[in-house]
Amino acid sequence: MASSAPLLQVRDLSVAFRAEGQPELAVDKVSFNLDKGETLALVGESGSGKSVTALSIVQLLNYPAASHPSGEVLFRGENLLGAPEKTLQRVRGADITMVFQEPMTSLNPLHTIERQVGEILSVHRGLSKRAARARSLELLTQVGIREPEKRLDAYPHQLSGGQRQRVMIAMALANDPDLLIADEPTTALDVTVQAQILALLKEMQARTGMAMLFITHDLSIVRKLADRVCVMLKGRIVDAGPTAEVFANPTSDYTRRLLAAEPKGRATPFDAQARTIVSADDLKVWFPIRAGLMRSTVGHVKAVDGVSLAVKEGQTLGVVGESGSGKTTLGLALLRLISSTGPIAYLGKPIQGLDRRAMMPLRKQMQIVFQDPYGSLSPRLSVGEIVEEGLQVLGGGLDAGERRAAVARALADVGLEPKAMDRYPHEFSGGQRQRIAIARAMVLQPKFLVLDEPTSALDMSVQAQIVDLLRELQQRHKLAYLFISHDLKVVRALANEVMVMQGGKIVEHAPASEIFEHPREDYTKALFAAAFAMAAAPEGVVGQ
Repeated sequence: MASSAPLLQVRDLSVAFRAEGQPELAVDKVSFNLDKGETLALVGESGSGKSVTALSIVQLLNYPAASHPSGEVLFRGENLLGAPEKTLQRVRGADITMVFQEPMTSLNPLHTIERQVGEILSVHRGLSKRAARARSLELLTQVGIREPEKRLDAYPHQLSGGQRQRVMIAMALANDPDLLIADEPTTALDVTVQAQILALLKEMQARTGMAMLFITHDLSIVRKLADRVCVMLKGRIVDAGPTAEVFANPTSDYTRRLLAAEPKGRATPFDAQARTIVSADDLKVWFPIRAGLMRSTVGHVKAVDGVSLAVKEGQTLGVVGESGSGKTTLGLALLRLISSTGPIAYLGKPIQGLDRRAMMPLRKQMQIVFQDPYGSLSPRLSVGEIVEEGLQVLGGGLDAGERRAAVARALADVGLEPKAMDRYPHEFSGGQRQRIAIARAMVLQPKFLVLDEPTSALDMSVQAQIVDLLRELQQRHKLAYLFISHDLKVVRALANEVMVMQGGKIVEHAPASEIFEHPREDYTKALFAAAFAMAAAPEGVVGQ
């Protein structure tokens, strides 16, 4: 793929952030090239400098708090570091586009999907409103969004996490860019759509010659997608070269540890005679569809449609399915965070009819870790204040010193230094923010915990740590988990039983060992086949 001059040249790039008056290096003299039509992967643990490096290319860091002590970023021979804003505006969104890790913070909550996709097409390609709508429908169809006509009129909060990420990918591909910077673009996607998206990106490359800088913690994706890989640790590149060569013969101990890291083991056995913590019978969550001048109800979106389940003490029930299948809605309904019909019981006592005040004593015992940590953590509170907040409201009279000690223990349990409690969410990577969200839930020592994609933003080594942590906490406190995920390796490592959802309904529910070894339903077979094809397909075969 070599050409006379690389499309992108990053030379001795350093990035420093001012902390307490002193500059602190986040990226230290990183260099790499990227040719037209080539895919280069940046991999490494959370906080290694991958995203900071990518944001530096198009000057999207928080300047002047961030600075570049050294380096150049040459795009078609033009240095973008310190370039005039007019130059950057010409390049951004047209020649270089970016898919961010957290779509909810990248999409405008006040604008419809049609307006946000159409704006890119209007600004950079001058399309009329009608032409922009037609192109938007084409893009949403390409990235696997069902009923795209309806989704164009939706707002970001009305879409699932995976659907929002697909919208971001559609926006990035809208103007056929020369370089796509993809920062964990498949984090929120289920395995079937992940395969579709990766196949789409490869097809786009073949058709347009687009180059990709792909940032991910999923090494199975790197193995299939990337021509070359750079492994980063603490702001430096510690391994680089052709992907097959680096994976076969890594030169650094860190790369060897990264390649060996994945969630291992199986779920903690539980007592089948143990008491039931949470149960539901024929649970339904139907959202009305309104139309006409009087906004009459003309139909319903059946997000959860007749689901029955029981989660016992010490048990993990895994819930899998494509984005939009109703997994997260089910978890929210069980916690009484959204309206539903059908009986729900906690420790055998009905809670479906309880008002907000009556539910308050149960909130400490029923907690949730959300999929998008940046959206669920207040940017105005320090990490210590975020984790402590539940203790202040529900902690049972602990004094300030006891609360601070509990916060420190919770942060240590999820792999963060206790001194992190005096910092703010924006100072952490996506994976570190998810660990903070887990600490916030765990500090209250709940009996029932809904885990909504809790490892999706974490690199492989931290995923394994979190899985081990969840197992340990479950054994120690006999916790009941509802574990929602599209990562079947993590589900297999944690879940005693697995429930497969499609279109709001349960299509299969069985012990984990049985469902992984002998799935009965065609949908389950297709879901598992897509996941394990990603893990086992030969080089260059994605979504075939």
